[in-house]
Amino acid sequence: MEELKHECGVAMIRLLKPLDYYKKKYGTYGYGLSKLYLMMEKEHNRGQEGAGAGCVRMDSEPGNEYVWRERAEGADAIQKVFEAVNAQMKEGHDEGLPESELPWIGQVYMGHLRYSTTGRSGLSYVHPFLRRNNWRSRNLLICANFNLTNTDEIFSQVTETGQHPRLLADTFLLLEQLGHGLDRENERLWQMHHGAGLRGLELSEAIARDLNTANVLRRCAPTWDGGYVVCGIVGNGDMWALRDPNGIRPGFWYADDEVAVVASERPVIQTAFNLEVDQVNELNRGEALIVDRDGTWRLEQILPAGRDARCSFERIYFSRGGDRDIYRERKELGFELVKPVLSAVDHDFDHTVFSFIPNTAEVAFYGLTEGLERELNHEKVKALADLRHGFCSEADVKKILERTVRRDKIAWKDVKLRTFIAEGNSRDDLAAHVYDITYGSVNPEDNLVVIDDSIVRGTTLKQSILKILDRLGPKRIVVVSSSPQVRFPDCYGIDMSRMGEFIAFRAAIELLKERGKEQLITDVYNRCKAQENLPRQEVKNYVKEIYEPFTAEEISDKIAEMLTPEGTRAEVKIVYQSLEGMHRAIPGHRGDWYFSGDYPTPGGNRAVNRAFINFYEGNPLKRD
Repeated sequence: MEELKHECGVAMIRLLKPLDYYKKKYGTYGYGLSKLYLMMEKEHNRGQEGAGAGCVRMDSEPGNEYVWRERAEGADAIQKVFEAVNAQMKEGHDEGLPESELPWIGQVYMGHLRYSTTGRSGLSYVHPFLRRNNWRSRNLLICANFNLTNTDEIFSQVTETGQHPRLLADTFLLLEQLGHGLDRENERLWQMHHGAGLRGLELSEAIARDLNTANVLRRCAPTWDGGYVVCGIVGNGDMWALRDPNGIRPGFWYADDEVAVVASERPVIQTAFNLEVDQVNELNRGEALIVDRDGTWRLEQILPAGRDARCSFERIYFSRGGDRDIYRERKELGFELVKPVLSAVDHDFDHTVFSFIPNTAEVAFYGLTEGLERELNHEKVKALADLRHGFCSEADVKKILERTVRRDKIAWKDVKLRTFIAEGNSRDDLAAHVYDITYGSVNPEDNLVVIDDSIVRGTTLKQSILKILDRLGPKRIVVVSSSPQVRFPDCYGIDMSRMGEFIAFRAAIELLKERGKEQLITDVYNRCKAQENLPRQEVKNYVKEIYEPFTAEEISDKIAEMLTPEGTRAEVKIVYQSLEGMHRAIPGHRGDWYFSGDYPTPGGNRAVNRAFINFYEGNPLKRD
């Protein structure tokens, strides 16, 4: 219902055999490039603000290009990138270059899909980032799905080495920090090989051969507080992908004798390389997949594994539902909602219509209705058992057996309607028509239940969804969220950083005011302010106290009151997934800080306190 901008997507491919092998087997030297394009398209859901690609050729002679990068902005950025790549290849062909020496024909590829979570935009912020140098082994391409909470600390460390970063953006700082680490590794090898008598290209080749990127990562990564999968390609052909020690951001890999591959989602690799689900591996927490110049690959534990905080929102909303486990988990999320939903409609199967908000909640809807069928079957069995004790006709039995869960496609998203062409009241009026509805599907005595994957801000719900559903004339509308109440900001990659945007937070503030507990708001602010200059490791999340006086149901009821548009005829109820229900449905992904306030890194507590301070001081647009 409400689009959330979120973590980006990464894709990497390393060809492990000579390029002639792929030409002979697959008919093209562009095998790696075509696979990169396919993987990026399959991750298009992860970034529609920008895209970029990079390539390194390992066998270029001095005087010839061996690193390429192309970036573009917009929802069609992938197409723009590869149109530019094809134009460069055509130009090389027109100049008479052999197919194997065309631009973008190489052994290592990198792709990135971008969603901005910082408010910064422009081509200069689109990955991959590139650091140029005349030494092959000092060139560096990086891209990442990440957000760091301690950019200020990293900036200080970078400047203390004597560097002068051009910008404060975290990716720029990472490039400079990793580049500095790469320089130190090069200098270590230069001293060793130069002392052994090597000179010229022989010296350069020895450094390129013996470079150890794990040393670079171990030098830099301990300073990073946040969620990330950071990917890099060195100009010598070395490649790596490192996942954060809490596993906050997702990363998957596959390797055989032809390729080593990394992507943000498992089905992307499955589809691109026609693999079974169990052939694709998940990067462990703090682990890196490293491929050396000679094509040997290995897994290295760069950082000690921390708390398992793999992102639950990734499973609920962001990743494509084609993943076997995610599909199963989303159905379980729906199943967990059966009892609270039945309670909201007074267990009235016969006068309730069940539906979903297209399209991301569809799988949870299947789980919900399958669970409802089970509950209805229990009622049927009991009714049939009661009939055994007296006379029953065939019509009585038939009436019981014909009871069913009433499912209908209530809402249809009108993809052609765009609200950006209007302003003010006109825009609100257009927003109220973004969904078409199925007239005649609901009777005046019916409850209407619709499930969505999340209710975060509630804006779309109030401006359009409830108004649209009310036109059907139900006596009660129950909006169900397959995820729990979002109460706290995210600081690891999702665009949810401002406290005042969360409808659950606004509801809790209103309840405090109504019940004469406004002093708690000031008390929490003072405790947050008192921590501003503490080291991040000592900061506590005092914002939790805002919610403590209330049950989840009380907050849900207040949310329903606040989101019900004026003039709505139906009674409106809001039902959220419980935190316990979510953990049962998604047992392997315990990262729930936006629901619980339990941040996996110290920087998270600092970020939530800053967000509350900004709210209290009246800086609602300030990003944290």
